[in-house]
Amino acid sequence: MKGLKIYRLVFCCVFVTSILVGLSGCSAVEKLRIEKVLIEGRENPLGINTLIPSFSWKLRSEGHHVVQTAYRITVSTNADLSKQQDLLWDSDWVSTDESLYNVYQGQDLQAGTTYYARVEVKDNQGNLAESIVQSFHTGLLAEADWDDAQWIAKEELPDSLVNPLPLSSSKLRIDKNYELPVFRKNLETPKKVVSSIGYISGLGHYELLLNGQPVDSAVLQPGWTKYDKEAYYVVYDLTEHWHKGKNTIGVMLGNGFYYIPPISGRFQKHKVAFGLPKMKMKIVNKYADGTQETIVSDESWKVHRSPITFSSMYGGEDYDEQVLPTSWSASDFDDTAWDNVLIVDGPPLRAQEAEPVRIMEHFSSKSVKNIAKNTNVYDFGQNASGIVHVTMKGHRGDTVRIYPAELLTDKGRANQKHSGSPYYYQYIFAHDGEVSWRPRFTYYGFRYAEVRSMPAGEQDVEIQEITAEHIRNGARQIGSFQSSDTLFNQIHTLINWGIKSNMVSVFTDCPHREKLGWLEQLHLMGPSVQYNFDVERLFAKSLSDMRQSQTKEGLVPETAPEYVHFDWGGDVFRDSPEWGSSSILLAWYAYQWYGNKALLVDNYEMMKKYMHYLQGKAKENVLYHGLGDWYDLGPERPGFSQLTTPGITATAIYYYNLKTMSQIADLLEDSAYKIYADSLQQEVYHAFNDTFYNAHTGIYGSGSQTALAMPLYVGLVDESNKGKVLANLIKDIVDRDTSFTAGDIGHRYLLQVLQQAGRDDLIYAMHKDDTRPGYGYQIRQGATALTESWAALPTVSNNHFMLGHLMEWFHTRLGGLGQEEGSIAYKHIRIAPKLLDVVKQRAVTYESPYGMVKFERKEDGFHVEIPVNSRCTIVLPASSDYQINGEKLGVYEHRLTDAGTEIQLGSGIYDIK
Repeated sequence: MKGLKIYRLVFCCVFVTSILVGLSGCSAVEKLRIEKVLIEGRENPLGINTLIPSFSWKLRSEGHHVVQTAYRITVSTNADLSKQQDLLWDSDWVSTDESLYNVYQGQDLQAGTTYYARVEVKDNQGNLAESIVQSFHTGLLAEADWDDAQWIAKEELPDSLVNPLPLSSSKLRIDKNYELPVFRKNLETPKKVVSSIGYISGLGHYELLLNGQPVDSAVLQPGWTKYDKEAYYVVYDLTEHWHKGKNTIGVMLGNGFYYIPPISGRFQKHKVAFGLPKMKMKIVNKYADGTQETIVSDESWKVHRSPITFSSMYGGEDYDEQVLPTSWSASDFDDTAWDNVLIVDGPPLRAQEAEPVRIMEHFSSKSVKNIAKNTNVYDFGQNASGIVHVTMKGHRGDTVRIYPAELLTDKGRANQKHSGSPYYYQYIFAHDGEVSWRPRFTYYGFRYAEVRSMPAGEQDVEIQEITAEHIRNGARQIGSFQSSDTLFNQIHTLINWGIKSNMVSVFTDCPHREKLGWLEQLHLMGPSVQYNFDVERLFAKSLSDMRQSQTKEGLVPETAPEYVHFDWGGDVFRDSPEWGSSSILLAWYAYQWYGNKALLVDNYEMMKKYMHYLQGKAKENVLYHGLGDWYDLGPERPGFSQLTTPGITATAIYYYNLKTMSQIADLLEDSAYKIYADSLQQEVYHAFNDTFYNAHTGIYGSGSQTALAMPLYVGLVDESNKGKVLANLIKDIVDRDTSFTAGDIGHRYLLQVLQQAGRDDLIYAMHKDDTRPGYGYQIRQGATALTESWAALPTVSNNHFMLGHLMEWFHTRLGGLGQEEGSIAYKHIRIAPKLLDVVKQRAVTYESPYGMVKFERKEDGFHVEIPVNSRCTIVLPASSDYQINGEKLGVYEHRLTDAGTEIQLGSGIYDIK
């Protein structure tokens, strides 16, 4: 061990020296650029929830081994940062290579204010870079910041019916069908608007219009939350939307998860009533003459029954054009017959920082079949979360009803039996002519659409165009994977659709029958997701949902935000350690991926409270409750764990939590808690092995793949027994002809243990065969998105988030992409591709917090790109003959190891042959 420490010290010294000296091809003429500045994790953000923002940036250079040596940040109230009288902070030059989460240290900032910033950077090769001027707008952080803005509504739900979390959703009784509202406010704007910032929250969802036009393309705004604790508002720059003279603000509201309407005859997964739809708004207009005006939601606004006559996350949406003409939000519309609004109460508000949900892709119909009079079924070719956009020509009183579905019945009709039925969209014509319509405040998971026309007269409705519009969270795609293996490419796409279809303002389980944030997915699928999408803020939002949903006893329920307590089977669908532990594991993983310590600090009390709860539930330090290895592959219909002894998965996660909490406490300098976590960890270790381990056979519990893999991965197996337990795990796989049995909880740990053992060949064999339940089998059965069951059963969801763990293997093992131990935010990248002789070509890209990482294996060698301010250890098959950018290997730090040839690279682009 001492020798290893000495080697690491010598290597680090040599590497740092090579960076400082540089290679012969590096010189001060290489340019340095600041490509992206992030303020509180966003570019030019509108609405941040702090007055002490952090600054991060990404650098680019054509040089090699480029490292930041110093930075300077200036912040001002003026876009012209040269005006010293407006300067709030000049950090001066700070000597460091740290380019992530550098915290503001200037004069006090104010809420609801726009500020300007610039970043300057020096590197180790004599270059200086300066960013363009950035802006950020602080949010409204206290109730007083909203001035006189009030919550307005059409009606108010009686207090006796407000029930945000019924013990049983069947006990909630609401007999009245409440109408959705639309709001209007007319304004005279005689002067030129030079700045207009709007703040709005509409619950459950809203659409904001100015002079008849939507101000944004986002949908399902704002994101859904635990509404009895807080709700989100969104900030807009409305400057370009105002006309000189008369202007009209219009707002439509939908129920979302704030209120699930009790209408009969439509699907209703559960009942929730936080209240009836309501809206709160503030707009600050600044004029060319230097004056300012504040517009707020108050009793002066007008309200009317919405043309959306029904809207439900679970039942669909109906639109009756006869209720209001489409011009209702235009400035020349006469609203004298409208009612005055009702002033109501509402939840505390927080600015939405995660990306909104948007329409991200469009699918035209691949085929259409007429299955009955006035009834056609359209196939869009892809199962995805979304809505239907239809252009049609009809006559007054005509009705069109659309049933989206994942599957078809034997008779070719929409089959919603196992995805929530009935769910449909409906439109009623108010006049003769053509309309273009899409539902606004709901969505479904579907591939097919059954369209039924119900003409009021003799003439049929003409469907002129129909499109499936895929909606998901607007997080950027930042990674990719491609290989020469066609099946693996198809599997990656299959899993990716499962992710995209369940990535909205929470990570849902499915986009149709539930749409709930089941938490086990976050720590098990999070590693796959982060290689493909920029989801740091969405992960932070998920952790916030857990904080808001945590009970006073400390339980983190299985779903967050928690809208329903499923009361069948006791607490089994509310209290599973493998689910609630995302409150700890996701926070720790996300800190390692992004380097943002706030992910730990903000959630630390929740973590400790949850660990205290689990300790209280343990029986002699063993946890037996929960769902276990959900949807494993056993002889019965999938569901509850069939193969793994109860208590193994729950206690293994409990132990893993304690190990993780010890590391977090150490990082946060909480020595007392670290001592506690370390001590309890040892007690759980001994209790687990005393309870479940058979020393004679080397087997834990039932000996299932999950029962053996989880203890190995989390460190519950004594060093002297690891070989025996691993051999038993491999034997089980081989005896099953390389089939796997692990389910939702165990499958990722099975893959991880085999990777650690260097048995990627087994992983390859387990997932390459498409004739038995698994990913390839799902594709063979016609699936276009990851399904809920390994066998793609038609009786369960056919678009699901869980079980996609192989995607992580594609990126980290075939693509080889990872971090060196101890690295944070991919500061020190490790690229170590496996199975190079089996999968001949592969390419991965990943935009790390420092910049773009690329690795490609070509026919004639390898292509590598490392971002500025990072470094990389690349491990290739053992050889001393590599040439890098035409130079001999000896120019670079390298060594031969059991893993192959390790080569040390700084930033830059490299071709290795």
